[in-house]
Amino acid sequence: MKGISQPPEAVAVSTAPDRFGGLPVTSVKNVTIPTLTVYPPKGPHSGAALVVFPGGGFQELAIDLEGTEACDWATSKGMTCIVSKYRVPNSDDHYDGACDCHVTPKIRRALQDAQRTIRLVRSRARALGIDPHRIGVMGFSAGGYLVAETSNVFQPAYTPVDAVDQISSRPDFAIAVYPGHIWRGQGWDEDPSLHVTRQTPPTFIVQAWDDEVDGIRQSLIYAHMLEDAGVPAEVHLFAKGGHAFGLRPTGHPVSQWPGLAEAWLRETGMLPRPS
Repeated sequence: MKGISQPPEAVAVSTAPDRFGGLPVTSVKNVTIPTLTVYPPKGPHSGAALVVFPGGGFQELAIDLEGTEACDWATSKGMTCIVSKYRVPNSDDHYDGACDCHVTPKIRRALQDAQRTIRLVRSRARALGIDPHRIGVMGFSAGGYLVAETSNVFQPAYTPVDAVDQISSRPDFAIAVYPGHIWRGQGWDEDPSLHVTRQTPPTFIVQAWDDEVDGIRQSLIYAHMLEDAGVPAEVHLFAKGGHAFGLRPTGHPVSQWPGLAEAWLRETGMLPRPS
């Protein structure tokens, strides 16, 4: 960030009576210092953990709609939940081209923070009471793209700083909610930096067909990449819901997706089956 004057981190609250369940949305802007916030499980501890990446076009973070509210759901299912407040400076300087590791130059700082968050959580698994082999990621919109990146980019996207960076950043499961940035806007071309392989974790995808921001092709393309690589996946495409529905009621069937995600987590063994 040298030589660039950044505005201070700020919080903004917006309302849209016909969207977001009629409730306000809190966004954090100009994040230059990444943080993670841990929410312990409510009730019986499942041993699973979920790292949540809010969306916001890599310019801001919808910290409640796509962050803390996801953790309210996760902790109610017995998971430890971690909200990643990754860097989203409101400038063109949210890329880092000065990395001496073996990755493509011009790395989005959000990916660096996402990888580091997963590694930190895994390094503290014993202290947090979680299974280091049941740590997953959930992301919305731009955060859904971070889900795809962390599911496929395992080499450090930054110069390692300590022993934590020797720990794997691969999630054990992935939930992408109306993901963006995967489709590159030409035919069915996908992001060439996403190399889906058998190492990609099992993935759950949900999106609305009438998504006017990212478009259904984002999920369709990623699902096709997962199929080609033989990665187990579950995909739910709903007729209505638009974009940024989060976990709030919409009046449409798309609001059932958290229950479907829970059933998928239990079927895959990430959460225990009901006795």
